[in-house]
Amino acid sequence: MTELKQDKPKRRWRKREAKPKEKPVYLPEGHLDDFVAIDFEAANAAFTSACSMGLVIVRNNEIVERYYGLMKPVPNHYDWYNSKVHGIKKADTENAPRFPALWNQVVDKVEGLPFVAHGMLFDQHVLRALHELYKMPYPDYKFYCTNEGSQKYLPDLENHKLHTVAKYFGYEMKNHHNALDDAEACAVIAMNIF
Repeated sequence: MTELKQDKPKRRWRKREAKPKEKPVYLPEGHLDDFVAIDFEAANAAFTSACSMGLVIVRNNEIVERYYGLMKPVPNHYDWYNSKVHGIKKADTENAPRFPALWNQVVDKVEGLPFVAHGMLFDQHVLRALHELYKMPYPDYKFYCTNEGSQKYLPDLENHKLHTVAKYFGYEMKNHHNALDDAEACAVIAMNIF
């Protein structure tokens, strides 16, 4: 008895056309009169390790409120480099509240407002990670990026770092990497480019 050999069907590979990747929208479509500038400083590489938060609320293109708070990070350890950058150490936040206590003080004030941040992906990830960590509902806050905006609208600047762009608009940062100072610099930039 002879075995019949069956030829394996040949696969025909079709070259797929690459779909062009759509760049996420980090810039508002129109002018922003009302928004929240936000900045977090982190204790270590974990997005949940925010140890301070700065918020600047803008209404009718004017700063109406500033908020700053220290918080206990998760995990609660500080990388040497992070502390060197922002100056916050474990002893500074040992008795600080957790994120939900800080957020509850501002959540009603920021409701319905878009957020702006300089290099917004970091701050957006931190805000989302903290909401997830504490099982708080995250209302899919809209974020815009002043770094992207400055690159688009001010292409001739020597660089697009926060302090450089803020200085261009007349805001002299006194305490760079303090979350409130960074948030206020971001607000000034946003008021000028958005």
